[in-house]
Amino acid sequence: MSPQALQEEPTDSSAVTAGVELEWLSLEDDETIRWASTPHKYSVVPGLIVGIPLSLVVIGIPIIIASYLQYTNTNYVVTNKGLYSKRGILSRDVQQVGFDKVQNISYSQSAIGSSLGYGSVDVSTAGGSGVELQFRNIPDPAAVQELIATEIDTRQQGGAENGTDTDDVVDEILVELRAIRHAVVDDAEEADTPQAADRRTDTTPADQSSTEPQQNEP
Repeated sequence: MSPQALQEEPTDSSAVTAGVELEWLSLEDDETIRWASTPHKYSVVPGLIVGIPLSLVVIGIPIIIASYLQYTNTNYVVTNKGLYSKRGILSRDVQQVGFDKVQNISYSQSAIGSSLGYGSVDVSTAGGSGVELQFRNIPDPAAVQELIATEIDTRQQGGAENGTDTDDVVDEILVELRAIRHAVVDDAEEADTPQAADRRTDTTPADQSSTEPQQNEP
């Protein structure tokens, strides 16, 4: 599947998640699934190659069973907000990485994986040490890597637009604060002028007479 075809798949959950058990997944109200998959069905081939000959001496049977259970109990999900990984046969291990934490994405394919059409996508996070999350043995890893990169770019562009709106609001507030400050400074300067001082010291005769003590007539 080409990267363009993968990105143009319908985002309806029933279409994207067909054949994938996602009862373990809890999404936010505004979060939608972009891609979901199990490991590639041919990813069990290496286990079969090793296990079938050894099954003649019983040792290979657990290898075959483990390969199959790992295939059926592993899910990977890409949403519009982040990445999810669920693994585990007897227990469940769920990992989640938000797009705001992703720093690097890469994919790799072994010789067998390249010939059979599967590989792994590695995700590193800011502040992390090495690979924090891995989509192992998934179909068309190059297309999934490009999908993740596109979702991250889309989210960053949306954040930049929101940041621009926030900056506009902040600028308006700063303009209002400067206007208030200038008004306060102008009032203070006017209060310090000689004319204002004269107005404060001048009193009318009526005011003076009202303040003089009354003398009693003899």
